[in-house]
Amino acid sequence: MSADTKIVRLALDAMGGDNAPACVVRGADIACRDHPHLAVTFFGDEARIRPLLTKARHLSNAQVIHTDDAVSPDDTASQAVRRGKQTSMWMAIASVEDGTADAVVSAGNTGALMAMAKLQLRTMTGVTRPAIAAFFPTVGELMCMLDLGANIECDAENLVQFAILGQAFHRSLTGKTDPRLGLLNIGEEEQKGHEYLRTASRRLADPDLGINYQGFVEGSDLTNGKLDVVVTDGFSGNIALKTAEGISAMFTRLLRRSLASTMLSRLGYFLARSALSEMRRHIDPRSYNGAVFLGLNGIAVKSHGGTDRIGFANAINVAAELVDHGFIPDVSAAIARANILLEQKRDDG
Repeated sequence: MSADTKIVRLALDAMGGDNAPACVVRGADIACRDHPHLAVTFFGDEARIRPLLTKARHLSNAQVIHTDDAVSPDDTASQAVRRGKQTSMWMAIASVEDGTADAVVSAGNTGALMAMAKLQLRTMTGVTRPAIAAFFPTVGELMCMLDLGANIECDAENLVQFAILGQAFHRSLTGKTDPRLGLLNIGEEEQKGHEYLRTASRRLADPDLGINYQGFVEGSDLTNGKLDVVVTDGFSGNIALKTAEGISAMFTRLLRRSLASTMLSRLGYFLARSALSEMRRHIDPRSYNGAVFLGLNGIAVKSHGGTDRIGFANAINVAAELVDHGFIPDVSAAIARANILLEQKRDDG
């Protein structure tokens, strides 16, 4: 690590997720091995975290802030908030709000994490609703999709803001200056879909907005590599996410079963195992773990609750890259510019 490298301070909810705290500590160990500029603080039960740290190779400087309380997977968002400020999730988010951490990562209850993050970090000026965004594998480059479940119902204004947020998110993590963006619908024709979708489409097509808008797209377009960002409501987005995860798991199981069915297929696997391993890595959900709550005045990353150490390490990597690339100032400026333009359009109209 060079002297000019900025330390990235990460707050980790050690008690969130199905395999906590072991998965969190082991994932952090991998992330710190690959990125020595990370400084991590674990929030949770110190008696359970410390023994895991003694076995880690890259966490000698990690800090632990003890709390006995943790958010339950079964808690509703309101129940989690009412449980108070002593849960590991709340305390981890609070460290971002008070400036002692640059980002928070949790594999805990999604609804609770969103509610607590909104309460503490607040939404950016000009953003009506935060959205959940994550990357998907395609036959080409990575594709970002949002919203993935934060907003079940949306209007045209929400979708336009999601597009601006998604574009900034994609730029920050990939460096691509003009990502191609589509709006998910039941067909590509302009007359298809609800009125709010058609209204959002007309606004996104305005060249003054600076969106490389490709029009309506269908579910079959999500993996063809022709798009960089896909915008939808949280209901449709969450179904698409879970469907993609299910198809990936089904494909892996079917392939494993087929390759083990006969001696000839086993020989075929032996000859093609390098290519098959590369394909498996490409569609492995762990490689894309780490959904981001966009539109908040701070970086909050949600890891899949059932992931392992490799998946959690990737969620940490997402948080670190957003900090490294100055994501919050970039997206705040993009939202401000877009809102000024849209307000001018309304006044002119």
